[in-house]
Amino acid sequence: MKKITHICCIGAGYVGGPTMSVIASQCPEIKVTVVDINQNRIDAWNDKNLDNLPVYEPGLQEIVAANRNKNLFFSTNVDQAIDEAQLVFISVNTPTKTFGKGKGQAADLKYVEICARNIAKIAKDDKIIIEKSTLPVRTASAIKSILDNTGNNVHFEILSNPEFLAEGTAIEDLLNADRILIGGDDTPSGKAAKNTLSSIYEHWLPKERILQTNVWSSELSKLVANAFLAQRVSSINAISALCERTDANIAEVARAIGTDSRIGPKFLSASVGFGGSCFQKDILNLVYISRSFGLQEVADYWEQVIIMNDYQKRRFADNIISTLYNTVSGKKIIFYGWAFKKDTNDTRESAAIYVADALLDEQAEIVVYDPKVTAEKIYADLDYLGTRSSEENKKLVTVTNDPIAAAKDAHAIAILTEWDAFKHYDWNHIYKTMLKPAFLFDGRRLMDKKEMEDKGFKYYKIGQS
Repeated sequence: MKKITHICCIGAGYVGGPTMSVIASQCPEIKVTVVDINQNRIDAWNDKNLDNLPVYEPGLQEIVAANRNKNLFFSTNVDQAIDEAQLVFISVNTPTKTFGKGKGQAADLKYVEICARNIAKIAKDDKIIIEKSTLPVRTASAIKSILDNTGNNVHFEILSNPEFLAEGTAIEDLLNADRILIGGDDTPSGKAAKNTLSSIYEHWLPKERILQTNVWSSELSKLVANAFLAQRVSSINAISALCERTDANIAEVARAIGTDSRIGPKFLSASVGFGGSCFQKDILNLVYISRSFGLQEVADYWEQVIIMNDYQKRRFADNIISTLYNTVSGKKIIFYGWAFKKDTNDTRESAAIYVADALLDEQAEIVVYDPKVTAEKIYADLDYLGTRSSEENKKLVTVTNDPIAAAKDAHAIAILTEWDAFKHYDWNHIYKTMLKPAFLFDGRRLMDKKEMEDKGFKYYKIGQS
C-alpha cells in the first residue's frame, strides 16, 4: 500500500475545509493542504480570529486552531500542493447549469474539468484522485479520460468518495460517520487505491463502516441518499398542508408514523421547506440523468419532490399576505433567520430567500436578522435571483444586528431558521412593541402555540390549524 505523507484538497468551501481539518486532526503524520484560487477565502481560513472562518460549524474552530500551521495548511499555491500530494481531493463547486443543454437540472462540471486538466499538467508521479464534490454518475470516467489523455505519462486512479455531511453537525458527522463510501475500479490497482484511501479513514473509524463499491454505485448513492431524505421532508410538508385544513396536528401525525420501525422518526419535521447546497441540486441531477436515459416516469417521480418543496415556500408566503388582509405593501415584516438551517452560515437554497422574494414582489418592507449570516450575503442572495435591481432590494430590505429592537412597529414576524436562541427571546416585550394585531408566522414550528397566543400573538404554525 502506498505510504501517504501529503494530501491536497482543491476547494476550501463547506466540504473541503471541514473534511480536511478533521483528517489533519486524526492523521498528524500527514501534511494536509487545502488550496483555493479565492485569496479572500484562504485569508479567512488563515485569520487569527477564528470567528472569521468562512465556514461556521460547531467544533470546527477548535480543530482548526489545534492543527493549523502544524499539519493543516490553507494556501493559494495550487500547483505546489498538487505536486507534493499522493492523494488529491477535488472538492470544488458543481452548481446546476444556468444555460445550454441540461439548463436548470444538470450539474455544471467546468470547475471539475479545470481541476483535472491542472492536475494532468502538474503531476510528475502517480496519484490517486478523489471526487469529493457532489457529481453526476459517470463523472469519474470523464476525469480519467482527461488525465489519461493530457497527463505526463503518470498513472492516475480515480476514486469516488462522496460526502454525507449535514451542515450544523458536519464535524460530528465526520468524526462518527455512519459510513464512508469509496468507489473505484475493481482492477488490482483500483482495489489498492481504495484500500489506501480506506487506511486514512481507519485512523479513527472502524473498518466495517468503510464501504467499497464500484465507482458508478458510489456516485449514484450520493444522489439517491439526498433524494430519499428530501423526499421525506416533502412528504411530511405535503401532509402539513392537509393538517391545517383538517384540524390535525402534524407533530402528532409525525410522532405516530415515526414510531413505526419501518419508517423511523428522522426527517419528519414539517417546515417552510428544505434548502442547502445538495438536496435540490442532487435531485435535479437525478431527474436529468433519468430523462437522458429515457426514464421519464422516474424523472417525473423525483421532480415532484422539488415541486412540493417550492409549493411549501410559496404557501407560507401566500399565507402571510392573505393573513395581513391581502396586502403587505409598506408593511414591516421581520425575518428571524436567513440560513437554510440552524448552526450554519450557509444560505444556499434557503427558504427565507424565496419567501422574501415573494413578499418583496408585494412591496413589503423586510428586516432580516440572522446570527451568522452577513448583510452582504443576504443582499447577494436576493440579487442572484434577478427579480429586481440591487438598489430596489436594498431599499426594501434592512439587515439588523438587534432582533428585539427591530420588532418595534412591525406588523409581523416570520421565523425562517430554527436557531435555538429565538426560543429564549423576551417575547412579551416583542409583542408590546409591535403593531396590533401582532402576527407571528412560525415556519420552523419552533414556538409553543398556546404560549404565544397567551402572550397576545396571532400565531400561525405550519401543520397546525
